[in-house]
Amino acid sequence: MRYTEYGKTGKKVSVVGFGGLRFDLEKSDEENAKLIKYAYEKGINYFDTAPGYCDDRSEKIFGIAFRDMIKEGKKDFYVSTKGKPKVYDTAQKAIDAVKKSIEILGVEKIDFYHVWCIRKMDQYELAMKKGGQYEGLLKCKEEGLIDHIVFSSHQPGDEVLEVLDENKFEGVTMGINVLNFPYRWKGVEHAYNNKYGVVAMNPLNGGTIPKHKNELSFLAKEDESAIDAALRFNIGAPQITVSLIGFGSFSDIDHACKIADENEVYSEIDINNIKSKLGEHLNAICSGCGYCKVCPMDINTPAYMLLYNEKQMFKKTNEQMIKEVYGLECWNYTMNSKSQAKECIKCGRCERECTQHLPIIKRLEEIAAWEKAGVNDITV
Repeated sequence: MRYTEYGKTGKKVSVVGFGGLRFDLEKSDEENAKLIKYAYEKGINYFDTAPGYCDDRSEKIFGIAFRDMIKEGKKDFYVSTKGKPKVYDTAQKAIDAVKKSIEILGVEKIDFYHVWCIRKMDQYELAMKKGGQYEGLLKCKEEGLIDHIVFSSHQPGDEVLEVLDENKFEGVTMGINVLNFPYRWKGVEHAYNNKYGVVAMNPLNGGTIPKHKNELSFLAKEDESAIDAALRFNIGAPQITVSLIGFGSFSDIDHACKIADENEVYSEIDINNIKSKLGEHLNAICSGCGYCKVCPMDINTPAYMLLYNEKQMFKKTNEQMIKEVYGLECWNYTMNSKSQAKECIKCGRCERECTQHLPIIKRLEEIAAWEKAGVNDITV
């Protein structure tokens, strides 16, 4: 395993981190905890979770593993968890949340505590208000309950830079992968150059990369898959301190650790070559985060945006999308949408919530046209 320093904290962290959002909920907490202990034995020492992950079981699963590890004298690992500004909107609520996470996780302190899921600057301002979350986290730090206050962002690079320049945090976690990294790279580079830690989540773009591994094979070297290429990028980019991976099996852990052991550190030339391969048409894809599912008309907006990726990513024509719109591809995405795209009232709520700042309303208009044309084709 390769290790690197997390910003200016002095902590040496593994370049592969264990992301706690992908546990198999059909398995017991104890069985899932075995993955964490195995990952530690393989050299992974950065473990990330949050309240609410995996039907609120994630922190509990980590707690089972951590208690066992500590009993065995294994304390050289780092714990990351989170709290949202809207949920913990007072200093006392923030303090109580930290103490609760510490109790569930079975540790003495949280190494990296995130102001969680900043999508807009007003959410950052909410966290920073007098008597708000950040003030509570500072008190926790003074009491030794937190080592480092960091934040989790779904903002474009310019806004990440703006938050970092306030000098309130020691690192940032962002959704960064080989497909969407140009969208946030300005913020990533600024963080790296100014010695902030950078943690990358969602390295496989919400499952998009495995699903379209054939179409994305241009990213891969000979005798490797697009999945390998994606992991190799995140693990190899020196601007990324830790790449979080959600593990479902021991072999998944072995695979990621093997890439970390064998992979070369990327140069600027390597990264620019990948940018040129991607082309601008891949920069505005939906990552499937789901935050836009706020439609008052009950349109399943995330599902429709994932469908739109078929056009955006793979340059499909309108004619191809019309043929697909009532096919299996569309059905898989939109079967649980109570309303169709044509029922959009253009209220803008989805666009305000979008972590990628996509033109959702315009895309829904396009999809509505495909659906209409698809109905006409069936009628004929």
